[in-house]
Amino acid sequence: MVATRIELLQGMPIFGAIREDALQFLLDQARSVAVRAGDFFFREGDQATGMFVLESGRVAVTREWRGEHFLLWHLAAGDCFGEMALMDLMPRSASVQAVTDCNAIELSAEHLYRLSKRDLEQFTLIQMNMGREVSRRLRTTDDLLFRAEMAGAREPQHLVSST
Repeated sequence: MVATRIELLQGMPIFGAIREDALQFLLDQARSVAVRAGDFFFREGDQATGMFVLESGRVAVTREWRGEHFLLWHLAAGDCFGEMALMDLMPRSASVQAVTDCNAIELSAEHLYRLSKRDLEQFTLIQMNMGREVSRRLRTTDDLLFRAEMAGAREPQHLVSST
């Protein structure tokens, strides 16, 4: 099972270039979490404690607006969520609900801090990878927002003159 977990992590953008011994160190501290279909890993606004790596199952990521929940995306085994918590220590920005029964690995900021004391290089690579992943998601969101704004605009607003 340990080899399967390490292989799962190495297949992810955040942990792809991380050495096996560093991943083993993190897994030795990590908590396994089982969440039944319909239950929440966490809700929007909850205090953030760590990130999750989905080992099995499927989840829905939602945001609330005007009392209604809207689907942002679905995630499946091999995906991670909650990594922003390890970077900004802010409350959860979305809810994550199990669509099917799920098993996940939970990694906390404390786990990464311990890795930083043991192997600063591997810790730094994880932080850089997380930054890249969050940046990739931000670019996707920016593109969606831009397209929505342009679709609703009567006439484009030019911010830079061509003169």
